[in-house]
Amino acid sequence: MSSFLADPASPSYTTKIHPALTSLADEFCATVARLFAYVGTLALVAILGVHGWDQLRAIELDMPGEAPSWSVADHSFPAFAISQPDHSEKSGTYAILRHPSGGRKDVFQWSDREKPVAELEIYRLGDEFDPVQPAGADIGPRMGLKPGSRLEAAGMIESKFGPVALLHPAVGNNGAGACLGFLKSIADPGVRISGFSCQGDSLPARRAAIGCMLDRLMLLTSGNMPKLAELFARAELKRASCMTDGPSTASADWVTTPENPRLRGSF
Repeated sequence: MSSFLADPASPSYTTKIHPALTSLADEFCATVARLFAYVGTLALVAILGVHGWDQLRAIELDMPGEAPSWSVADHSFPAFAISQPDHSEKSGTYAILRHPSGGRKDVFQWSDREKPVAELEIYRLGDEFDPVQPAGADIGPRMGLKPGSRLEAAGMIESKFGPVALLHPAVGNNGAGACLGFLKSIADPGVRISGFSCQGDSLPARRAAIGCMLDRLMLLTSGNMPKLAELFARAELKRASCMTDGPSTASADWVTTPENPRLRGSF
């Protein structure tokens, strides 16, 4: 019986993977592994960068003198006015201050020979407002008092905005008692009206001057605060006359006269 011998030249068939395919798979796996490592490294660098940036901003905000502050808004339109200006020699200015956190201050100031004799500030509160700070803490420095000087309660007056608290320097402030400060806080729409008057030779004259100054305050535009317009509309219904009966009282303070000081600043 004849036997059949395998042809040594014929190819042999096995179940093993071809070496070329094995090399390609290994290369693909290595590439994917390197890609994941690269992406992971980029993500780690990004996380560290964001964290470092947040820490840097926090340090900058904590640094004294670097916090946002008030600045003069030269291009803002006046929102308030004092009615019935007269032609007295008192010079007046009107400034608008803005804070990056949203606050706005409209400030009237009258001077006599470069010395402030009266001021009226309307402060629309923003996120910069600190409720912990005592109300009226800035009135003393605005009146020209020395640092550390205290203000004491000096009664109340009625105005078209309701009761207004009066303040006067504590005893021993070098005669600064000639000035009388005032403060009115209105929670809704978040407005604080404050200032002072140094005119008049008596406390009643200064009280009358402040009341007259507040009653003659008018709103020109409320901007995006409709509640501010509502506040002034209601206040106008309670507006009182600034006329005085006694000639001595009328002559004691230029604000209590029928006409108010003419503001020479731009409106």
